[in-house]
Amino acid sequence: MFNYVAPLLALFLLAAPSQTVQAADETLATVDGTVIKRSELEKMIRPQLIEMENNRYQLMRSALETLIAQELLKKEAAARGISEGELEKAEVTSKLEPATDDEISKVFEANKAQLGGAAFEEVKPRIEEFLADQQARTLRTDLVIELRKKYATKVMLEVPRIKVSDAGRAARGGGKNAPIQIIAFSDYECPYCRLAEDTLEQVLEKYGDKIRYVLRDYPLPFHAKARDAARAARCAGDQGKFWDYSDALWKSEGLDKEQLDALADKLELDRKKFDGCLASDKHNAGVDEDLAAGAEVGVNGTPAFFVNGRMLSGAQPMENFVTLIDEELASSSN
Repeated sequence: MFNYVAPLLALFLLAAPSQTVQAADETLATVDGTVIKRSELEKMIRPQLIEMENNRYQLMRSALETLIAQELLKKEAAARGISEGELEKAEVTSKLEPATDDEISKVFEANKAQLGGAAFEEVKPRIEEFLADQQARTLRTDLVIELRKKYATKVMLEVPRIKVSDAGRAARGGGKNAPIQIIAFSDYECPYCRLAEDTLEQVLEKYGDKIRYVLRDYPLPFHAKARDAARAARCAGDQGKFWDYSDALWKSEGLDKEQLDALADKLELDRKKFDGCLASDKHNAGVDEDLAAGAEVGVNGTPAFFVNGRMLSGAQPMENFVTLIDEELASSSN
């Protein structure tokens, strides 16, 4: 039989209503007459609540995909006039191919450190079993994908979304009508943000004008140079070179004043205007606005991305962006 067993916790959560949204701003405690409201509590733990809601959705989606797969396989077996076990044999078991010695050796070499010095011949049967299981999973997944095309399947489970404004910030990629809007909260002194920007470059290259990317500032308090770097990028933006300067900041070896000035010279900015802007408090309010907006939507570290309102926290790998973006593109085309 096909091994699609939904986690009990996921099934429980599938039926459980969300507790993160309440209709009324009720009083939760009083201290010598001072009232503590639900809104105050939820604001304090908003990042954790958002993470919980995202985790809840992922559990629910996983359980729902299991139920969908079970129903598709049941329908296909009935359509062929065979049992589900016979369907498994026809579409999976009979198509399994033995792993080659080269494939087994590659797995062995890649996992030597975790094998505790075990000899190749000793672990070879386990590696063969692992590769066979991996191949079977792929065949089952491919079958379910094909069956979804044969039997009209529609998912109505709502994705948790957070309303995030671009605050009129500079955008790259597609225009306002792009089907995918990515808003990032980032910090120029954050090493993980630098890694994430490399990933975003790949995302923009892959999807082109289907993506509209907006960068908002979230300089962390323990990064002493991040705020001035953010202000410098905005000053460059006053001269139409925000993205050029921002890209240069990510690649810069440092963010000292001398290096900020050197980048301005390299981009041939009007230094008098740039220096005057950076010496003033012109863009302080804008940076503070981004910080407040980030905190409001649950950002408590950088980088944080909102893909059509769906939160991705941290320096996510390319495949995580691709999975989410492809889901959004598919839903927008329905």
